[in-house]
Amino acid sequence: MDAVPTLTTPEALAAAGLIDDTHATALRAVAARYAVAVPPALHHLIRATGRDGPLAKQFVPSALELITAPEERSDPIGDHTHAPLRGIVHRYPDRVLLLPTHACAVYCRFCFRREVVGPEGGTLSAADLDNALAYIAATPAIFEVILTGGDPLVLSPRRLGEIVARLDTIPHVQVIRVHTRVPIAAPERITAETVAALKRTTKAVYVGVHCNHAAELTAEVRAACARLADAGLALISQSVLLRGVNDSLEALETLMRALLAARIKPYYLHQLDLAPGTSHFRVPLDEGQALVKALRGRLSGLAQPTYILDIPGGAGKVPVATPWLGQDADGRTVVSDPSGREHIYPPPASAET
Repeated sequence: MDAVPTLTTPEALAAAGLIDDTHATALRAVAARYAVAVPPALHHLIRATGRDGPLAKQFVPSALELITAPEERSDPIGDHTHAPLRGIVHRYPDRVLLLPTHACAVYCRFCFRREVVGPEGGTLSAADLDNALAYIAATPAIFEVILTGGDPLVLSPRRLGEIVARLDTIPHVQVIRVHTRVPIAAPERITAETVAALKRTTKAVYVGVHCNHAAELTAEVRAACARLADAGLALISQSVLLRGVNDSLEALETLMRALLAARIKPYYLHQLDLAPGTSHFRVPLDEGQALVKALRGRLSGLAQPTYILDIPGGAGKVPVATPWLGQDADGRTVVSDPSGREHIYPPPASAET
């Protein structure tokens, strides 16, 4: 692979051939509002899959991002409402988000935190990190800590390892989860040192890999994920349903199989959050439900993600797949099979003699 820098401006994207020169000027306003970064691995992959392909749509800015729909909001899932202090989001009693950095290896054009992430966001100061960890230690209900951001794997292995080691000292924390795009965007960063940093704990560690299209799972990406899995780290996926990227049965089926073959358990398929400038990516809920319902008859249970909606405003996540159970006119339970046929499910036999 040629030595190619991370592309962070419309001019750099044009020079690399990812957009036309005539588009660079129009995209300056987008880049001024939302961070841009296309690292070398993705630059090469976008070039291979085409300017109008599923990778370009995810990572190359578009003038459509300047259109904010009436329903969109700067804090679509209520992070600010549930942030008791800097670096902490505590929405559910038993788990908490710890955000050690706002920087990412790549900036997705549909990110729900796009108003706050970027290289200028920086990392938590030592004092802020101390306060965040003290909050976790003082809250016994917290069973699981989710490292997110930004992307925690852009941190140096030393800094990442220190955070993991400090979480290891908190008895009531039993699970550490890491949400990341780095294995996709910069697989070369998943080094032995990075793996060792994630292993500096006796807790269960899960790595949530954000992947939206099977084309993202290159040989280099699969090798990076294998380094994590071979070290005993459990891998799960986070995917977002995106118009023009994966909103077809074929694309989702191929993605979920590819994830499973890479030892990544499909976990969530997210309905796109109402972040500003993302309406061109949004798939209506009924279309998403039909796609997920069709997957049930085509993929094994291991390959089935949960179709999830994060309720706007911070009320929490709920599964939104089409229900399989209903009732007929006589009040009997009716269950649909993956082919759409309906069957009566009998109630328990009466216990009366």
